[in-house]
Amino acid sequence: MAISVVMPALEMAQETGKLLAWRKKEGDSVAKGEPLLEIETDKAVVEIESPAGGILAGVKSHEGAVVPVGEIIAWIVAPGEQPPTSSAAASPSGRTKTEQPKISARGAASASSTAPSSINISPKARRLAKEHGLDITQIRGTGPEGSITTEDVLAAKESASSTPAADSKPVTTLPGGGAALSSIARLMAERTTKSWTTVPHFFVIREADSSALLDFQKKIKLQLQTAASASPTITDCLIGLVARTLERHPALNASWTGDNIRINPEINISLAIAVPDGVVASVIQKAHAASLAEIAAQRTALASRARSGKLAPADISGGTFTISNLGMLKVDAFTAIITPPQAAVLAVGAVSDRVVAVGGQPAVRPVMTLSLSSDHRVIDGARAAAFLNDLVEAIREPEKWLRL
Repeated sequence: MAISVVMPALEMAQETGKLLAWRKKEGDSVAKGEPLLEIETDKAVVEIESPAGGILAGVKSHEGAVVPVGEIIAWIVAPGEQPPTSSAAASPSGRTKTEQPKISARGAASASSTAPSSINISPKARRLAKEHGLDITQIRGTGPEGSITTEDVLAAKESASSTPAADSKPVTTLPGGGAALSSIARLMAERTTKSWTTVPHFFVIREADSSALLDFQKKIKLQLQTAASASPTITDCLIGLVARTLERHPALNASWTGDNIRINPEINISLAIAVPDGVVASVIQKAHAASLAEIAAQRTALASRARSGKLAPADISGGTFTISNLGMLKVDAFTAIITPPQAAVLAVGAVSDRVVAVGGQPAVRPVMTLSLSSDHRVIDGARAAAFLNDLVEAIREPEKWLRL
């Protein structure tokens, strides 16, 4: 029986996906679970596995096509079988009534031959090589088991052009000095423009005395290092505190569905992570139920996969509230754009010493600025202020709210 291959939904508000590359050609044999194609959303490049074993047939979409979620793009058929002439109806979740395909991501296939589709290379490195017109069969991999990394691609570009490789933005210079955006940067521009122009943002800002938080982080860092666990950072502590505060303010952990408000039963914190060609939002799942050590372990693993271009669909899906922390870049304060259908995003600035009033007297304290961007269709000013006030109090008493 023919099995459909559909454009999957990897994000809550995803309507389309861009087909970057087929790893197999029409008529090729493919095994179940073998890398079949790469797709791109505004958050990541993801490698999709074949939902079944058989022959790739009836390919309807080609590289570069932007395809609606749930649309059938090809079929997996038995030898000698013909693909259906009409597409089965697809559900909004990106699965068809014919078969429910398994959607997952993994690293590139092992390099058992010199064919580009079988070379061990991360999706991000493959896309970067394509943007720069590099032949990946001529690039020597330095990653695990000889895999080609983004650094290998940039080194190959530098060698080929005899000019310094771009260290952060894979862009193409245009006549007149302009630059062409990478695919992810272009999609980020489109999605943030849509959010800014369609979501009624408003902002609430508070300063938080971070003395107790810094002391707590230093203490538990030593404890968990002794226990051979991941060392929690200030960001990890904030993720835990935000999740606990959201339990008391479920309206902030809600989504706008277009005609009503949905209160999300789980608190999944999206964390903005900088990567060479933009920013991805990786998700700390069930952060409200996780210990600080578990949050640190999740965050460390997500950051590693994000920067190597190996995020799985589960890594970028299901986020209900976003944190964007630019404190490590010495930014004092900023406001962030909401990621629909989420209702809010918290922007975190640097912790810096400031003169504040303590008991009516001037004193120097480490202070951070928190800026909450909210969707006014979901949240009013009073609820946003109450959430931020409780979060500031939690930062002042982290031991009361966080568990190791």
